[in-house]
Amino acid sequence: MTEPSGASSNKPRRPVVVPAFALVAFTAVGITAMLGGLREAPDEPDPLGQGAVLDQGLYSTKFVESRVTVERATSVVDEDKRFVELVFDVTNKGDETAQVGLPAQKIEQAFAMTSFASSLVKITPAFDKEAGPFAFARAKGGETRQLQPDMASQVIVRFRLKPGEQPPAKISMDVASFELEAGANDNVPRWQMVAQEVGDKWIPEIKARVTLNVKKGDAA
Repeated sequence: MTEPSGASSNKPRRPVVVPAFALVAFTAVGITAMLGGLREAPDEPDPLGQGAVLDQGLYSTKFVESRVTVERATSVVDEDKRFVELVFDVTNKGDETAQVGLPAQKIEQAFAMTSFASSLVKITPAFDKEAGPFAFARAKGGETRQLQPDMASQVIVRFRLKPGEQPPAKISMDVASFELEAGANDNVPRWQMVAQEVGDKWIPEIKARVTLNVKKGDAA
């Protein structure tokens, strides 16, 4: 008698062998698809050190040094104050007066700012809120918070040390840049920090990562 068509056979089926590398590749493709496709890894920012000059678009900046300084007490009821200072030579390349400003408390807040210090989007190690930062430029008449066009100014960004606190050996800064962008409403070019939209936030792109050794001298 002939076996009906489509009937199952009693012979055991041979297992299909799938190479391990194929399983790994299939899994990787599946995970990549689930995460939304291949994404290029972001480029590492340029590593810079003392004396380097960076074109930030709106500013040309030389990273002079990092040091510990002391402001001596002026009376018996006062006390000496010790600071870690970041020293820059900054030229405002714009056509209008710019502000020295302060580093933003959060990186996503920096995008809306155009001051020089706002471009220091991350400073490592982080200091306590009570430490500052404080920032100013040196001028012939004393200290100023403004940077005039086409004029080089020495800018100081400082953090106060607690009594007995030791300064860090090094300080690193993630530094952003600026570009001229046409306004959405009037099409007038304005300086704006270079950033990428991440979710509902604008995160500055890091132009360079600068590391400075902290000079202690006799002030530590």
